[in-house]
Amino acid sequence: MPVRLPFVFLYVCTVRGLFLLSLVLLLALSGGCSRTGMIVGAAATGGVAASKDKGFTTAADDTRIRFELNALLLQEDFEIYNAVHLQVEEGRVLLSGNVPTPEDKVQVFRLAWRPEGVNEVIDEMTVDDTSGLSDAALDRWIELRLDTLLLFDVDVKDINYSTEVVNQRVYLIGLARSESERERVVAHAKSVPYVKGVTDYLRVLEDDKETTRPD
Repeated sequence: MPVRLPFVFLYVCTVRGLFLLSLVLLLALSGGCSRTGMIVGAAATGGVAASKDKGFTTAADDTRIRFELNALLLQEDFEIYNAVHLQVEEGRVLLSGNVPTPEDKVQVFRLAWRPEGVNEVIDEMTVDDTSGLSDAALDRWIELRLDTLLLFDVDVKDINYSTEVVNQRVYLIGLARSESERERVVAHAKSVPYVKGVTDYLRVLEDDKETTRPD
């Protein structure tokens, strides 16, 4: 039976909490991987990237930026690495999560600008996390429920969106093909039980305007 490495690679690399994988990635990056090399590695996700409206090259660059920033955070501090949530779309980095101190927040913001190709960093981090395991479990449930709603909505191209949930607040970033599609995505997020608010940084393709609409 042939080994489907691209699909395994894509699945594993989306699981940020795996410490061993992060170490492998860190070693690879510290070994002097070139920008071209990282893009070639990201090509393993070509089937997904090619189906995104932002295009393969942009999707590959976003994947590289995410890998590099994860490695930088891991080098900085493992606790910070676990605390910060990353979303990268079209060179825009959205930071969310809870960090221990204001100094940590500033440092993460600075690190986010280091990978080549970053053109915007959006800071939605909070300081001094008071959430517990129950909050984390609820956040994950909300995220899965929302991803399922987007997946089965025929009027939404779910692959164009990145979702993150922190303390029951939903953060959205990505590319909507129309204003009506953007509204559907936001409506889905608001419809999930226990959601306390929705903040979207979605760009609408038809008029090429960025939108920032926190609730």
